[in-house]
Amino acid sequence: MNLLRLRMHHLIEQLGDDDLQDIWNVLEGLYYDFHMLKAIQKVKQSQQPWDILTHEEAVRLLMFF
Repeated sequence: MNLLRLRMHHLIEQLGDDDLQDIWNVLEGLYYDFHMLKAIQKVKQSQQPWDILTHEEAVRLLMFF
């Protein structure tokens, strides 16, 4: 892991400020997309088919009880 870290630092040091800002913008977007995807996958794993009702189904179900 330390070798990879050193290689990343070396690569970053070679980049210009404009390139570094462009790369940061891309990485930041990917970082948030990754966490959003993980959250969606977690919900899909715990979600059951009966967890989601349309408005009409929910009203019908409430009227039945």
